[in-house]
Amino acid sequence: MGNKLKELVKELIKQPITRVIIIIAVLSVFGSAGWVLAKTQQVPEQPIEFPHNRHVALGVQCLYCHPGAWKSETAGIPTQNKCWGCHQQITKESEQLDILKEFVKSGEPIQWVPVAIVPDFVKFNHRPHIAYGLNCETCHGEIGEMTVAEPQPGFNMGWCLNCHIQESGDNQEMFTKLTDCYTCHH
Repeated sequence: MGNKLKELVKELIKQPITRVIIIIAVLSVFGSAGWVLAKTQQVPEQPIEFPHNRHVALGVQCLYCHPGAWKSETAGIPTQNKCWGCHQQITKESEQLDILKEFVKSGEPIQWVPVAIVPDFVKFNHRPHIAYGLNCETCHGEIGEMTVAEPQPGFNMGWCLNCHIQESGDNQEMFTKLTDCYTCHH
């Protein structure tokens, strides 16, 4: 029975239509993977075009709006009350501030779209990175020059692992800890 199946597969592969179907399937898989990868590198549309550059220029620190980065696993995204705490004192009118006012009036949370997302099987924690002295820009790019936060190209496991190896230097104990799979995958 096994030989008959092998012969049937060989005969099918010799057929031009089978080869065309296989080529289409392979191109579809690679095309879909490329499309998904490209989507992860695009700036997501946000409910408010938050001007990071303007806030950084005014001296607002990242941890003011994202205090979770110091306290918990996720950086957190500010609520409209956090934003309104400052902006209720600003008399300047703008379309973005009008949108914020509507969120405050309605009491609905702002549905921010996360930009730097790690897969569920990665257990990333900002706290040890901040405690080590890394700046937000190390991983998130020059936020102070961005209007809306942008995903950073190459933000993947290899990038993180290279940083861990570089930062451990000649310290073998630190190298072992930072390159152990369990450090990020537990």
